[in-house]
Amino acid sequence: GAWIAVRGTLDSPVPLLLSLVVLLWTAGFDVLYSCQDYDFDVKAGLHSIPRRFGIARSLLLARLFHVGAFIALLVLYWITHLGVFALIGVVATAVLLFYQHRLLRADDLSKLNAAFFTTNAFVSVILFITFGGAALLRTLP
Repeated sequence: GAWIAVRGTLDSPVPLLLSLVVLLWTAGFDVLYSCQDYDFDVKAGLHSIPRRFGIARSLLLARLFHVGAFIALLVLYWITHLGVFALIGVVATAVLLFYQHRLLRADDLSKLNAAFFTTNAFVSVILFITFGGAALLRTLP
């Protein structure tokens, strides 16, 4: 929305790619977080992703969403030419998403809070600082 408000047009793939990154990243961590509610969802008859596919497949689906987010982030980096600072954000995001998935197993979700809250907080700040900072630095004389 802000892109269109400032530019008055949707003349670039950048906002769409950024939206895709956020959509896939959010979908991935939402599926991860919903795994903790599996037993409740079964008892309540809810149709959540973990209830429908099971926890193991839900973890796989979350990984696929995050791989898609990473690929979209790579493409975003590639087309924006924001340089090394933004590349640091891409690499750090990949490491954090990988770490997030290493913490969780279908038979052990005990580290879900660390995986969900800590990792996602870092990803959002890192992307803001690296991509936002790189874009800001680009505008300076």
